[in-house]
Amino acid sequence: MGISVVILPLWPTRRGSARGAAIVREGISRCGLYQPYVLITPARNEEAFIEKTIQSMILQTVLPAKWVIVDDGSTDSTASIVGHYLARYDWIEMIKMPQHRDHNFAAKVAAFNAGVKLVKGMDYSFIGNLDADISLPPSYYEDIISEFERDPRLGIAGGIVYSKIWNGFTADDTAPDSVAGAVQLFRKECFDQVGGYIPLENGGIDAAAEIIARMNDWKVRKFREKIVYQHRRSGSARKWRLVAWYKQGVRFHSLGYSTAFYLFRTVYRLKIDRPFLISGALSLCGFLSARVRKCPVSLPPKAVSYLRSEQARKLRDRFFGTPMRMFKRATE
Repeated sequence: MGISVVILPLWPTRRGSARGAAIVREGISRCGLYQPYVLITPARNEEAFIEKTIQSMILQTVLPAKWVIVDDGSTDSTASIVGHYLARYDWIEMIKMPQHRDHNFAAKVAAFNAGVKLVKGMDYSFIGNLDADISLPPSYYEDIISEFERDPRLGIAGGIVYSKIWNGFTADDTAPDSVAGAVQLFRKECFDQVGGYIPLENGGIDAAAEIIARMNDWKVRKFREKIVYQHRRSGSARKWRLVAWYKQGVRFHSLGYSTAFYLFRTVYRLKIDRPFLISGALSLCGFLSARVRKCPVSLPPKAVSYLRSEQARKLRDRFFGTPMRMFKRATE
């Protein structure tokens, strides 16, 4: 499946509009009809985007019981922007973390866990991460919670993320059993069993949570019809994109990916990733370099064993699935 590029307006977020006020009133009245959810948003220097995220949440048809925005030591006006909304919306709360030099995955987990600590003891059925550069359609969380209520074994769910590129948005995430960390929503029982996000040096905290969830017989599902938008331009969070692609390969090694599966993934994504060849080649170099140097794998051995058996099954289905099904029908 190739890249999809769309150019669409933002979801309606105009403050003070009659439609916006009506949606908020409806959201408040409908909250009691759905199992409650809480959200946590670690935010560091997000002044350019966070107001879009706040406006999207205000317009949700089903509002969260609590939305904790964790200002992770921002040096810009992120905290000031969030502060404008606190008095008007009692379901929004902000935690201010001390300033620090770290801008890594472990720091994000620490910020997220500060939010988890704040909602401890609250009555909720779902808990999720929401990145500070995301905008959502008004019925997004109502629709996702409805999917949870339809399937009691659904452990992690979310929509598909369209990321900013040039003057449009693109989605290149094709796996149906994976949800971008930017919008992961967990059933509380699944989140507790997974143990939340694990602080991993090379990243992949969202992927690690999904692997452990599936290992424990929870379903992970992306609903492609639920579209959300990530407004930070793809790749702009890292100054050096070449380094980022290389580190992506190191990250997949640290998660325990099998060599055969990663080689297949690289070839498959040649028609998806941009720029062609360069991103895939650098990512593969990072993966193979980490493998040759025997860099440590971050996940527990049981999780790695599960992941590799899952990947082997996917490869078998990809290459031998149709012939095997035909043979089975012929011999029945």
